Amino acid sequence: MSLQRSISSVIAISLLFAAGAARAEPHMITRDTTAMGTLVRISIWSDDDEGALRAIDAGFDEIRRIEGLMTTWRPDSDVSRVNAQAGIAPVKVSDETLEVIEMAQRSSQMSHGAFDISFYVMHGLWKFDEDLEKKVPTKAEIGKLRPLIDYRKIIVDPKAKTVFLEKKGMKIGLGGIAKGYAVDRAVAILRRDGFPNAIVQAGGDLMCAGSKGGRPWTTGIRDPRGPRNDSFAVMWLENHAFSTAGDYERYFFLDGKRYHHIIDPQTGYPATRSRSVTIYAPNAFLADAIDDAVFILGWKKGIEMIDAIPDAGAVVVDSEGQVHISKRVQGRVKIIHPPTNAP
Repeated sequence: MSLQRSISSVIAISLLFAAGAARAEPHMITRDTTAMGTLVRISIWSDDDEGALRAIDAGFDEIRRIEGLMTTWRPDSDVSRVNAQAGIAPVKVSDETLEVIEMAQRSSQMSHGAFDISFYVMHGLWKFDEDLEKKVPTKAEIGKLRPLIDYRKIIVDPKAKTVFLEKKGMKIGLGGIAKGYAVDRAVAILRRDGFPNAIVQAGGDLMCAGSKGGRPWTTGIRDPRGPRNDSFAVMWLENHAFSTAGDYERYFFLDGKRYHHIIDPQTGYPATRSRSVTIYAPNAFLADAIDDAVFILGWKKGIEMIDAIPDAGAVVVDSEGQVHISKRVQGRVKIIHPPTNAP
């Protein structure tokens, strides 16, 4: 072989290695932000860091846009305007807010009122922030507001695109359902921008879009009485959502009893039948719409409800720490260890 040919071969091989080095292997590209009162995380499986970061920013922007429509912290949001006109007049809202409220109403009907967005009238009566005094409202305080919780008094007119709260003093809050909707909207943005394989998480609500290099995503189910990073089980998902409601995120102990933020609309007090509920569903919107309902109903009635919903399943840790797995997810869940037994 001539010297010139040898040099040409070396150059060709060097260029080949350089081209290979330039094409990075797919990997996780992750960014966090805060929105809707919680940590929001978007992770994309890709070899295009620059494009993925742009898509993540667009996903965050979409979640914040949804928050602006449905928050109660802004007086000009759809929800705040509906609350301000309770007992006075119907209020025209955006198509998206209408869709979320209609889904909430369907969840209320399915659960016979276990889930009810008009529970928001209790906001401010129960307080679970760590820096506040631990206090349980009196029966009289709860009794005064309990009659204002009634999903049947939320009148939705799809043609006029209006929402009307029939009783003065009623309030609705979409904190128990809007995050799931926002997660799905962010996933739609990522797919639009060419990133079909991703996880979008807002608090306990997440959607596992596509796969991780052809393999299902693996997600942990937190031990409701264990350390924050301890999972008692794992679930495998592909193009499905995973939503968890638990009594361990916002709570306080008083006189040896745990009081937490998932309020049973029928009593006005924290629900007592479950420690955690994890929902498997085809989208985060549906999963978020039913996790609180199952938590409040308890495992027996909750799993009956889940089994009637196509492509949905649940893992329930009941009030005694026992695990119940609905039929549709029995092959998708692996128990690592029993949940910790503690109050």
